[in-house]
Amino acid sequence: MMNEHLRAFPSPARGDGKALHALATLFLSILFLVLPALAARAMEIQSVTSPKGVTAWLVEDYSVPVVAIRLVFGGGSTQDPPGKEGLANLMTGLFDEGAGTLDSEAFQIRLDDAGAEMSFDETRDGIYGSMRMLAEQRDEAFDLLRLAVNEPRFDQAPIDRIRAQVLSGIIANENDPDTVAQNRWARAVYGDHPYSRSDQGTRQSVAAITQADLKALHKAVFARGGLHVAVVGAIDAETLKKKLDMVFGDLPPNQALAPVGDIEPRLAQHIEVNYDLPQTSLQLTWPGVKRTSPDFFPAALMNEILGGGTFTSRLFQEVREKRGLAYSVNSSLVNQDHADALIVTTGTRSDRAAETLGIVRDVVKRLAEDGPTEAELAATKKYLIGAYAINNLDSSSSIAATLVELQLDDLGIDYMQRRSGYINAVTLDQVKAAAKKLLTAEPTIMVVGPPLAGAGKG
Repeated sequence: MMNEHLRAFPSPARGDGKALHALATLFLSILFLVLPALAARAMEIQSVTSPKGVTAWLVEDYSVPVVAIRLVFGGGSTQDPPGKEGLANLMTGLFDEGAGTLDSEAFQIRLDDAGAEMSFDETRDGIYGSMRMLAEQRDEAFDLLRLAVNEPRFDQAPIDRIRAQVLSGIIANENDPDTVAQNRWARAVYGDHPYSRSDQGTRQSVAAITQADLKALHKAVFARGGLHVAVVGAIDAETLKKKLDMVFGDLPPNQALAPVGDIEPRLAQHIEVNYDLPQTSLQLTWPGVKRTSPDFFPAALMNEILGGGTFTSRLFQEVREKRGLAYSVNSSLVNQDHADALIVTTGTRSDRAAETLGIVRDVVKRLAEDGPTEAELAATKKYLIGAYAINNLDSSSSIAATLVELQLDDLGIDYMQRRSGYINAVTLDQVKAAAKKLLTAEPTIMVVGPPLAGAGKG
């Protein structure tokens, strides 16, 4: 039910691109077959800085003739002005709808002719862009990215068309239990903070967005000072320096973002979103831990033992394996720029929802009181070290996405080499302390389905 970047262990971000035509489909098939070999060997990550001061992390790989670029500008939907919620979301749908002298149709034709795909997406904290291209046509592809980044047209006809699509989604979601529930949850947990608002906006706010609003947000966000870039594929450092200056070198040096404060999620609440459904969804929220905290790795290991490990976690064993109450149950450490949380989600038959909730709370209570065993901790360390490449480095795009997240978290270019040492250094006492610190709080509980008597107790 959560759709934010889960940056506890950086992973590929959402919205990695639109479908290509036949040529792109072919090279992407080759890409996913060949590039896992890149993840299996040690990667050399270069920090490349252009003459104009634009920095990117680069992994050169010539096994396939493909280049992938991932970029992010800080400041996402939190920058939507009050009454204009959904502005960032609408803007990201327009970057391939015309730029420079090219209108929407001409831009799309050029993009197809270049054998490239490009997409933009927003989160609460950033505006993300992705592009994948054939190396032999990278000049054309990078030029189209330059136009999109620097000179988006925001023509009225595409604005109206994309706005209509967004509004259609908003109207459909007004009757979607999960969307209604997530909006309720965000308002309850985050109050009047920007995190409480829907990224999509409302009917009224999206209808109120103007061309001038789009241009103002683009000007405020798209600047070199808030930019992070990663590039993976068949391109060398000297060529990349020229492309970085071409695409980003003429952007303003500094962003002009509205300030956003940090917030602690509001706990000890019971939220019911009543629908007559055969399955009830449960979501429980506990305190989280900042990515920069010395407690982060103990908390991450504790979370994996609790519910992060799909087939080995305590929640999976107790809720699914022993009792068959749910198809899936999981816990996640959610790290955002201004808030952190640990969230457990599951869904079960409505007539067994109270039982399932009680078991979840009992598992959490026992882990908080007693902590994990030495065997659980050893197995979890081994898994988290071994699974990193599979989960984060299985294609050029996922590598680029991971490198951008590492930059955002300020973890350093050699983090992948240091990561296993951080995990192995965690002691059992540290994990027990993390469990006690985070899981003894009274959680906020959300129940989506028929009324559940006594759901707030446990």
